[in-house]
Amino acid sequence: MKPIEEVMEKLRKQTARRPEIGLILGSGLGDLADELTNAVQIPYRSLPHFPESTVKGHKGQFVIGELEGKTVVAMQGRYHHYEGYSLVQVAFPVYVMQAMGIEKLIVTNACGGINTDFAPGDLMLITDHINMLGDSPLIGPNDDEIGPRFPDMSHAYSPDLIQKAERAAETLSIQVQKGVYLATHGPQYETPAEIRMMRVMGADAVGMSTVPEVIAASHLRLDVLGISCITNMACGILDQPLSHKEVIETADRVKSDFTALIKSIIRSI
Repeated sequence: MKPIEEVMEKLRKQTARRPEIGLILGSGLGDLADELTNAVQIPYRSLPHFPESTVKGHKGQFVIGELEGKTVVAMQGRYHHYEGYSLVQVAFPVYVMQAMGIEKLIVTNACGGINTDFAPGDLMLITDHINMLGDSPLIGPNDDEIGPRFPDMSHAYSPDLIQKAERAAETLSIQVQKGVYLATHGPQYETPAEIRMMRVMGADAVGMSTVPEVIAASHLRLDVLGISCITNMACGILDQPLSHKEVIETADRVKSDFTALIKSIIRSI
């Protein structure tokens, strides 16, 4: 039995729901999963082929329930390459969510701002990404029944969903930025010289997640919306040290706008 089938066999014993939309919730943003009604929580550790989620602030569970009239599966916490997991492991939950039934994926993260027009607390709609992880979750044998050997990444982030997100933000009077997200493997923060290089490359924000999941979603032909919470300015822009505590504090400060925006987007799709 294939790994995805093993997981689905376990999941079917706990819920018969078929979610339409998947949510991946980044650092400090996991409380949105608590908004789901009639929800079922399924810890990753209870599922085969799922490793432990070790980052503080990541509960490490699927939450399946109702949000704004839609059936949603939320990842309350995700995996990262820096935890010692391969990108295949990091992206595996996306394949599971697609097997559950999702056709659209909203992926969120907390990240550092490179664009000096940004400020901590801004929400950025991801228009494209740069993969500096040095790896891909698609390396290895390809299952043609799941997706193509060479997936197209021309529109990894759905223009239609970006437009819907912009309209939702305008209705709510929430100012949003748009930009390119660059992924590194971490866990160390970047140096000032690295940030200068990334700005020249065209990056507006930098983080340690999201790209593996989006590559997997493109492999599966899912429509993807990416939203970054700019929790701090990247190294060298402001003369201050970086810390994960600041990331969590800023994400908590913008939680109400973030929650309202996601809810409005889900209503529209």
